[in-house]
Amino acid sequence: MHRAHRYVASLFLTAALAVPVSMMAAPVPQEAGVQVRVYDRDHKDYHNWDDHERHQWGIFLSDNHRHDHQYAHANRKEQSEYWNWRHSHPD
Repeated sequence: MHRAHRYVASLFLTAALAVPVSMMAAPVPQEAGVQVRVYDRDHKDYHNWDDHERHQWGIFLSDNHRHDHQYAHANRKEQSEYWNWRHSHPD
């Protein structure tokens, strides 16, 4: 009986020491705003695609009388036109 108590106690001690170590090793979840970078081939630079850039995309579409769609669904020519427009319309 004494041996069983020692076994259970050592099991609890091992678990108590292992839990904090395993918590530190767990990967941290990413923030809700995952950063997406888009490469502009013509100007050879990167742009962060966030809510502000999405809003600018909407302005570009309305200024050029185009139907509303996502940037990712635009063809390469339209994306190039957007970045040219965007460089001529800074924040």
